[in-house]
Amino acid sequence: MSNEPSLTPLKMLLFSFHATNTIILSFLPLYLEYKGLNGTEIGWVLAVGPLAAIIAQPFWGYMSDKYKTVKYILLICIIGLLISSILFFQMNSLVAILLAGFVFYFFTSPIGGLGDSLGQRRADALNISFGTIRTWGSIGFAISSLVIGQFLSAAGIQYMIWPYLLFGIMALIVTFKLTDVKVANEPVQLKDVNKLIRNKPFLLFLFFIMFITMTHRTSDSFIGLYIKQLGGNEGLVGIAWFVGVASEALIFAFAGRWFRNYHTLIFVIFAGIVYSVRWFLYAAANDPLFIIALQFLHGLTFGIFYLAALDYVTRLIPKLLQSTGHLLFYAVFFGISGIIGSLLGGALIETYGGGTLYAVLGVSSAIGTLLLIIYHTMNMRTRRRGI
Repeated sequence: MSNEPSLTPLKMLLFSFHATNTIILSFLPLYLEYKGLNGTEIGWVLAVGPLAAIIAQPFWGYMSDKYKTVKYILLICIIGLLISSILFFQMNSLVAILLAGFVFYFFTSPIGGLGDSLGQRRADALNISFGTIRTWGSIGFAISSLVIGQFLSAAGIQYMIWPYLLFGIMALIVTFKLTDVKVANEPVQLKDVNKLIRNKPFLLFLFFIMFITMTHRTSDSFIGLYIKQLGGNEGLVGIAWFVGVASEALIFAFAGRWFRNYHTLIFVIFAGIVYSVRWFLYAAANDPLFIIALQFLHGLTFGIFYLAALDYVTRLIPKLLQSTGHLLFYAVFFGISGIIGSLLGGALIETYGGGTLYAVLGVSSAIGTLLLIIYHTMNMRTRRRGI
């Protein structure tokens, strides 16, 4: 197909963006500690990201649908990422870091969702698995977690901005070569967003999955601290991230063919069950190596859950509002869930320890999975055709 070469820039965009994302997710707390912030202050900075995402993701998604382009919204956001990251890394006082951090996350938080939205649409157009595209993001995450970790260990955490800008510039270059989406001719109006607000199955689904996505975001934030509580070090934390993301990449690469045989909601529910088992096993751990050994479950949980949930959401929302709907899903998955996870998770692990935290996560995942089973059962009863 003539459009097929356009997948290479898209894969490279996902690779380079998720490489930058690794640097922030894995090393920003250490950088802020180097800047002199205490644990509570670091928690506030980390909470700014999900807060900005709740505003930024629906806004940029709507702008993408309104102007019928993903490519140029991505260009604006990546240019904003580069400029705001330079400012963000120059700040020293807590207030300045918080304000610069909000602007920084306002531009960075939609990029992953927009890239995935474009990937989902290109995969549908070419009749291929979205996972074969999205796996390149996981590869970028995994490679960056190893390479940048070694670089910062040798050079010092204060030089974190340089690899970040390197991958950011790479993302900007490949975005110019992207093939944009083909969309309907009619322009999107603000009143069209009411179609999403009135879409009860869509809103119920987002609410129910939040019981599960919150646990994922909490673990992202505190698994490193839990490994250290169990006697591990930064090296083991890096290995744990690598194992988890490597398993995720494998799932993204091969999961697409499974969706052809079963309803995607079945996979969401399956992943929810595995999430619950995973967190209860983590809660029972008494050795950091036990956590690392179980990190392969990251692929069976996040990998399957994210692919299946995004596929299901794509079927629930009108084609005219694909970017808005995708980024609203992203705002729930990574925004609202991230705020709840950061605030509650921090309080739980500080007061009761990591074991109790992961036990609570297991209960929350089980509740979310039960709600999804009820939701799926009611859908099957009220209509016979699949969504």
